[in-house]
Amino acid sequence: MQEAIVITEQPVSVSVPVGYSFALRCRAEGRTSLQYQWFCQHQSICRQIPGATKQDLPITAQQTQLYTCRINDFNKNAVFSDWVKVEVHQCVARGLPPQLWGGEPVIVLNPTEQRVEVGKPLQLHCAAMGVPAPSYQWYRNGNLLEHQKKKNLWITHAKISDSGTYLCCASNSHGEHWTNAVDIHVGTSRSEKYFATGKIALLVGNNRYQHHPNLMAPITDVFELSRLLEQLGFQVVSLLDLNKAEMVTAVSRFLQLLGKGVYAIFYYAGHGYEHSGRNYMVPVDAPQPYAPENCISVQRILQKMQQQQTALNLILLDTCRKWYNPECALSQVQPLEPWGNTVYGYATSEDAEAYELQDGEFSSGIFMKYLKKHILQEKKVTHMLEDVLEDIGRDPLVTGKQVMEIKHTLKEARSLTDPICPLGAAAEHWGRGYEPLSKMVTFPCGAQVELRFHRLFSNVMYVSAKLQPPPAHITDARLLLCQSTTDVVLQLDLHYTRLSTKQRTCESLQTTLQKSLLGQFFSQRNYSQPNYQRTPACSGSVCLQDALVLSTDPKGQASLRTGSGHSLPSNNPSNSSSEPEENDESDLSELCSALLRAGPGQDYP
Repeated sequence: MQEAIVITEQPVSVSVPVGYSFALRCRAEGRTSLQYQWFCQHQSICRQIPGATKQDLPITAQQTQLYTCRINDFNKNAVFSDWVKVEVHQCVARGLPPQLWGGEPVIVLNPTEQRVEVGKPLQLHCAAMGVPAPSYQWYRNGNLLEHQKKKNLWITHAKISDSGTYLCCASNSHGEHWTNAVDIHVGTSRSEKYFATGKIALLVGNNRYQHHPNLMAPITDVFELSRLLEQLGFQVVSLLDLNKAEMVTAVSRFLQLLGKGVYAIFYYAGHGYEHSGRNYMVPVDAPQPYAPENCISVQRILQKMQQQQTALNLILLDTCRKWYNPECALSQVQPLEPWGNTVYGYATSEDAEAYELQDGEFSSGIFMKYLKKHILQEKKVTHMLEDVLEDIGRDPLVTGKQVMEIKHTLKEARSLTDPICPLGAAAEHWGRGYEPLSKMVTFPCGAQVELRFHRLFSNVMYVSAKLQPPPAHITDARLLLCQSTTDVVLQLDLHYTRLSTKQRTCESLQTTLQKSLLGQFFSQRNYSQPNYQRTPACSGSVCLQDALVLSTDPKGQASLRTGSGHSLPSNNPSNSSSEPEENDESDLSELCSALLRAGPGQDYP
C-alpha cells in the first residue's frame, strides 16, 4: 500500500559562518495538497517557527541549531523530515569563505601538534564549512583510520604506536579539502610536554659600515650567542658584515629551511631603527641618510617565518629603535597572523638607543651581557627574557638610558631547552660550515709549516701558521701568511738566510681552501684592486672573510657606547672615558685569537 505522504527531498545539514544566508529545502508528494511547517531545536527546546510554512526555509545563520519539517495533508496524515544541523562558526579567518563560494569544504580549524604521555587521552580537533556539511575522515601516516570519521579524533589511552603524522579530509558533494598535517609524539616522559621538530638559527652582526659609524659589540655578541645556541641543539649560521643583497640571500635560505614544528631564531646586532612600530635592519652598504628601501624589514621576515608553520619564532633585535628620517614612507607590510607562536626580544625600548660596553680587548652589548646569563635556563622563552629584562633594569650603567622590551603572542610554555623530535633532514646541513683539517706544507728548502683552521663564524675562518724547527742549513727564518680577498687562497712567503752563501732568500707556497659556507650563500664581492692581508711572524695567523670587520679600541679603556657611536662612562673610574671615540681598525685575527682562548659563555675582562 502506497504511503499517503512521501518525502522526495530531505533537507541537508550545513556548516556556515555567522551571518551567512541560505535556505533549507524539503520536498514531498501526496494524494492531496500538502502543508509544510518548520521547527527548530536549541538547547533541548523544540519550537515551531512562526510563518515557516513553505517548502524552503530562508535562514541567516546566527547560532547552531537543529531543524526539521512537518508535512501533512487534508486527511490528517503527517510525516517529519530528517533532523538536520545548521552549524554556525562564530570566528573564521579573514577572507573565508571566498566570495564565489559554491559550498565546497573550507577548513576553518586545523589540528595542532601534541606531545602526549603514554596512557593519557589523545584528542585532535578540526572543523570545516560546507554546504552540505562535510563528512570527515582521519589518517595517520597516510593510512585511513577506519573508526575516526568525526571532526574530533579521540583515542582514550594513547600508545607509542599512535605516534605519527595526522591529517583529516573534509568532503562533500562539491569536493574535498585536507587539514594541515600535524605530528603527534606519544612518549613516557612526564616533563617533556613540548618538543621541536628542529632548531634553526640565523645570527647576523654588522660591525663595519661604509657610510655610518662602526660598531664593536656585534662580533663578540654573535660569537657568544652562536656557541650558546649550539649547546641548546640549534643548527646555527652566524654571519658578519653583510650588504643588503647578502642579507636578503641569507634570510631567504634561512626561510627555506624552516618547517612544521621548527623552533626558529633570528638575531640581529648592528645599526637599525624603528618607525611606527616597524623595525628595520641597516646593511653595511646602506647610504647616509638611509631610507626603508635601503634596509631590511624585520616584520616581513617574521611574516614569512609564520608561513612555514613553525612552532616558535624568536626575534632578537640588538639595535637602536630611533628614527631620524621622518620624511620617508613606510614599506608595505601585511598584519601578522595571530598564531600564538611569536616572541620579540628588543634590546631597548621604543625610540631609545642600545648601548655597548667596551672593556679591554672585548666589546659586548648590554643586552647580550645578560642574555647569555639566562638563555640556557629551562623555562618558557618569555619568562627567560623577563629575567634578562630585570637584570638590565638593575644595571646602574644604563639606568634611565636603556630598558629591554618584550612582545609576544606565545600561547604555549615552549622553552629553548625543549627536546628535538626530528621529522626530516631539511635543515641537516644548515650551520655546518666547512672547517678544513690541520695540515703540514713543505717549502723547497725543506722548512715545514703547520696550518690550523678554526671557523669562528659561518663566513669567518681563523687560520694560524706555525713554522716548525727549520733545517740546519738555513737561519733567521721569517714567515709571511697572506690571503687574497678575491679568492680563498693562502700564500705563505718564507724569508730566510742560507748559511752556505749568507744570502737572503724568499720562497712562496700557495694553498687553496674549499669554498666556505659564505660561498654557498653569496657570490664574491667585486673589489677595485687586489688586496692582501699579511701577518709576519714565526707563528702567524689570519682571518679569512669576505671583508675585514674588526673595530677595537687600542687604549684598553672601558666605555659604554651606543649604536650611533656615542659613549657613556663605565663602572670602573680608573679606566673610563666619557668622550666619544672613533673605532680603530685593527687586525681581526687579534680578536679571533682572544675569542678562541676565552671560549663560549665567558665574561670577558
